[in-house]
Amino acid sequence: MTASAPGPHPADDGDRTREDGAGADGRTGDERARRAVDAVWRIESPRLIAGLTRMVHDLGVAEELAQDALVAALEQWPASGVPRNPGAWLMTTAKRRAVDLIRRNETFARKLALLGHELETAQGAAVFDPPGPPGLSGLSEADAIEDDLLRLVFTACHPVLSREARVALTLRLLGGLTTEEIARAFLVPESTVAQRIVRAKRTIAKEKVPFEVPAGPELAERLASVLEVVYLIFNEGYAATAGDDWMRPGLCEDALRLARVLAGLMPGEPEVHGLAALLEIQASRAGARTSASGAPVLLLDQDRSRWDHLLIRRGFAALARAETVREGRPRGPYVLQAAIAASHASAIRAEETDWVRISALYEALVGVTDSPVVELNRAVAVSMALGPEAALPLVDALVASGALRDYHLLPSVRGDLLLRLGRRREAAAEFALAASLTRNSAERSLLSARAESARFSPAEGGT
Repeated sequence: MTASAPGPHPADDGDRTREDGAGADGRTGDERARRAVDAVWRIESPRLIAGLTRMVHDLGVAEELAQDALVAALEQWPASGVPRNPGAWLMTTAKRRAVDLIRRNETFARKLALLGHELETAQGAAVFDPPGPPGLSGLSEADAIEDDLLRLVFTACHPVLSREARVALTLRLLGGLTTEEIARAFLVPESTVAQRIVRAKRTIAKEKVPFEVPAGPELAERLASVLEVVYLIFNEGYAATAGDDWMRPGLCEDALRLARVLAGLMPGEPEVHGLAALLEIQASRAGARTSASGAPVLLLDQDRSRWDHLLIRRGFAALARAETVREGRPRGPYVLQAAIAASHASAIRAEETDWVRISALYEALVGVTDSPVVELNRAVAVSMALGPEAALPLVDALVASGALRDYHLLPSVRGDLLLRLGRRREAAAEFALAASLTRNSAERSLLSARAESARFSPAEGGT
């Protein structure tokens, strides 16, 4: 059976609430239970699917079992109350159904054997092989990753899938993102992402992709895709593409944890340490990125005393390891981005930021990635280093190319440049366009406010 994954909601307090009355917040038991299910699902679904995949060896079946547990919670919690450990409740319920499924298929296989269908029996046992020891068969201790979430990442990033399918599937399963959110991250139609995910699941089942972390050369070959997946999960948590919340800290924490584990697994890979450094430093700003009311606070306006200096130190240390193991090799995209983040973190005050260095790092990053989003970020850095008049032609070229047509940050950046040039009416129109393109309500409010401010500021020609 299937059920749509619910969207994120603030976690409930965990106390049991009966259906026969409203709580102190005025919600009925049904409403509170539904909100609790939504919150728990958003947090626990990746772990749930990962653990079930290890049991049943079938990604599609695992997701169906997880959805069955979700439906059971929606049916039972309004009457019985929210369990004290709702994540464990979901896992226990799903695992019981997985065991029942395995037993049913084993029974079916034995009946086939009695009838002499040895080939069909062998196939049934191969598909529904009961789970063995928790370790990864065939891998040494140095190569094994004892973590179901990472197994799920590497399974979803198997070479039988296209690059786009690997990333989309892992974001869906590991990050718990909707197809709409993934589409916004990739700047492609939602239907395209949905088709990629469906085809990816079918391919994994057809090719019998093992649920394991690869070893040796295969591990190195698949690492780049895994790093990209972890990076995109973090980005969705750092600046949510949709919904009411500017950030989703849980996604950032999951991505940061995965990056740290990968850094321990492959200590000689500079890009692994580069990604870890980047995420540590970016995560350090989380406490300063929103106001008391939850409104977004842009980088240059943040109270830097609220940055987490422990995470900054960890990021600097990871970047130093990346530079050490690089051994003269060119910097990769994550090492370059980490160096940019470190430049921001090194400035005690925003006005002390070394924008010339950051511009140079972005120029190198454009050469490595050839990404229009990176080119847009480079334009921002150029505007800070050389002035808005130097950056506006770069942004206008991106507009003309059409590469970022539906990307709300393109008109947002252009609006900022126009505002700094005193072209207020044009700036207001760009901010309004950006507000219409974003799916995040907090960001929409910020952009709308900027449009209003520019529209009703003094006449053009001022600064």
